[in-house]
Amino acid sequence: MKRSTHSRKEASHERIVEAAARAIRRSGYGGTGVADIMKAAGLTHGGFYAHFASREAMLAEAADRAGAEAVATSARIAAGAPPQRALESLLRAYLSKEHLEGTERGCPVAALGSEMPRQAPEVRRAATRRIKEMIDLVGRQSPKWGEPGAHERALVTVAVMVGALSLARAVDDPRLSDALREAALSHLISVLND
Repeated sequence: MKRSTHSRKEASHERIVEAAARAIRRSGYGGTGVADIMKAAGLTHGGFYAHFASREAMLAEAADRAGAEAVATSARIAAGAPPQRALESLLRAYLSKEHLEGTERGCPVAALGSEMPRQAPEVRRAATRRIKEMIDLVGRQSPKWGEPGAHERALVTVAVMVGALSLARAVDDPRLSDALREAALSHLISVLND
């Protein structure tokens, strides 16, 4: 009986974190309420504290999950391409129209970057860990990985990717949104091929 109860609690916890990971990307940290998350997970608000010590603890797990999903998606895209095209494939997918429109399942840094400095330390720590993983993933896909300056190129690449997607989502002009993504992609690919 204990095992069944424990696995039900784990499954409930998993549903809460999954709902919260989608919600923070969709509505931001401030727009993510405990009651709404619990409802989206199919649970009552009263059960929240059986899973988390605080709202911040839930947000930290949600940030970690959202970041892990983004890194895993990018890693799958890179792994599915020929090695010499892995970074280009990753860049094209990241700066795609689908990613632009898929905020709820996309990169949490592009969705939440401006909110992160105001979050609790555990939320920022989780986000930082996943940002470092993304930088490492991008760097390892570069044909110049291991050469002097490779890490700095990876830092700039991730900064341009995230910045371009954030700006493309921010503007209300679809042509400007497309131009931002396309210019960033064109620039990054030209740098990659230098």
